[in-house]
Amino acid sequence: MLKMKKITETFDMRVFTDSGDYFGDIEEAILTSNKVFGWRVKATKNSFLNKVLGAAKGVIVPHQLVKSIGDIMIISKSAVPSYNPEED
Repeated sequence: MLKMKKITETFDMRVFTDSGDYFGDIEEAILTSNKVFGWRVKATKNSFLNKVLGAAKGVIVPHQLVKSIGDIMIISKSAVPSYNPEED
């Protein structure tokens, strides 16, 4: 059975990649007409986004890359910006 969730319940929800990396927290849902277009994910301390983006505050993840929403949100690894730790 499909369970419905209010968009307001997703704010500050933790986001993980499908490989288990902590990605960030949901900041906002981007809506078009009556559908979710994407999610603004903020880079939080100790998140993968914070390491990759540096000074930027977050990214927009298209809704097509969201795999699951429950207690946490799981997104596809293809949404993750490329990161090379040797560049640090």
